[in-house]
Amino acid sequence: MSNDYTPPKVWEWDQESGGKWASVNRPIAGATHEKTLPLGKKPLQLYSLGTPNGIKISVMLEELLALGKEAAAYDLHVINIGKGEQFGSDFVKLNPNSKIPVLLDTAQSPPQAIFESCAILHYLAEKFAVLLPADARERTQCLSWLFWQESSASFLGGGFGHFYSYAPYPMEYPINRYAMEAKRQLDVLDRHLAEQDYMCASTYSIADIAIWPWYGRLVLGEIYDAAEFLDVASYKNVARWARSIAMRPAVKAGIAA
Repeated sequence: MSNDYTPPKVWEWDQESGGKWASVNRPIAGATHEKTLPLGKKPLQLYSLGTPNGIKISVMLEELLALGKEAAAYDLHVINIGKGEQFGSDFVKLNPNSKIPVLLDTAQSPPQAIFESCAILHYLAEKFAVLLPADARERTQCLSWLFWQESSASFLGGGFGHFYSYAPYPMEYPINRYAMEAKRQLDVLDRHLAEQDYMCASTYSIADIAIWPWYGRLVLGEIYDAAEFLDVASYKNVARWARSIAMRPAVKAGIAA
């Protein structure tokens, strides 16, 4: 491939640009087809897939069930994003951004739809009054880390993960750029976790549930096949934290779901 690319004055969509997601990526929003979503009988309906963002919510729901929150019972409906099911008409009504996961709380009247994974975590923590510190200072710290993940993971997933694993061919500049940022983020976590067991000092929380499927599974070698490339073994505090969370029964159940 030539390195002398010059952007055109007006960008136009090239459907043949390649990459793993070329068949479903597009520069417009909205539904592409009519599709009725399934609806189970449990209070919470989860429309998702086993991506890092999807795993967050199944883990959260399993943690709630483990805490005895019977109203957290859920039906899980797989949305195959590789086949473009996120652009079905009913799904787009729940999430105009056409991304998984989406949670529908049918215990509310009318049913409440929540999209964006960290918004779902926060909604569930508030609804059930658990996994979010009550102390104002610790709560603020927890929310800071929750939103850190929301803003940072796009560099790990859409940046590093895309160019390292999904792009149509290896490109040195973007891989180097996003590898540097991924390692900087891992260093942020490693320094923070050197002084405490969880993201929030006193307890396991939605901050851990949000961060682990991305960064925990990265250092465990479970996403992007990049553990050696990023030298994840050097982030010993992140690795210790990641292993401890991976052993939680609710985390195992959430992944299995």
